[in-house]
Amino acid sequence: MAVLVVAAAVLGLLVGSFLDVVVHRVPRGEPVVRPPSCCPDCGPDIRARHNVPVFGRPVLRGRCAGCGARYPLVELGTAVLFALLALRLDPPDLPAFLYFGAIGIALALIDLDCRRLPNAIVLPSYPVLVVLLTAAAWWRGDWWSLARAGLGSAALFGCYLVLALAHPAGMGFGDVRLAGILGGVLGYLSWAALLIGAFGGFLLGAVAGVVVLAAGKGSRKTALPFGPFMIAAALVAIFAAEPLGRAYLRLTGLA
Repeated sequence: MAVLVVAAAVLGLLVGSFLDVVVHRVPRGEPVVRPPSCCPDCGPDIRARHNVPVFGRPVLRGRCAGCGARYPLVELGTAVLFALLALRLDPPDLPAFLYFGAIGIALALIDLDCRRLPNAIVLPSYPVLVVLLTAAAWWRGDWWSLARAGLGSAALFGCYLVLALAHPAGMGFGDVRLAGILGGVLGYLSWAALLIGAFGGFLLGAVAGVVVLAAGKGSRKTALPFGPFMIAAALVAIFAAEPLGRAYLRLTGLA
């Protein structure tokens, strides 16, 4: 287990370095492979010794070697998330959820920055996750989890679609498309994870709205990107659905 966790963390460092590029280039419609990594402000390619995930940051002191512009430091966060996923999940399920964790970080950052969830990331994730979850179900011999993932994806996509059609100003179709992905990965785990992830996004969004109002940083009409709350709630559900479900049953006297 320790070897798997360390390997996942190292992979997270590498993936996180790539996500830096994805977050900057995908919203602008730029290719993510070519040209090589460069500073978006001053342009020169980042030197190889500066491009080592996390460890290149002290050399640069967190800044571009050319112009001093700050870069988002997502490598360490991705490494921590990957390590926690390796601790939480069985090895057959891990590839699908590592992929989900990576796109979740990218989509949350892009939505915070640009107020949109790019189709270039969301749409290809459907077939990728279908393949990875199917492989996991086959390895485990657990086809019901895969069926539950399909039902969860359809259900959450449908619910968000109804909300978007009923109140277009409050929810975008990017959120609807993302909901299908969340429903699939959470449904694969359990119905409890699906329910907590589905409702948790609205709860976190409401809490953030109250904080914004209380801090005087916005009004009732201030639009907050909803994607990060959806992804945060999904991660909470992945790690804590079972204890939260038990706590709810005890609270209601059903346990």
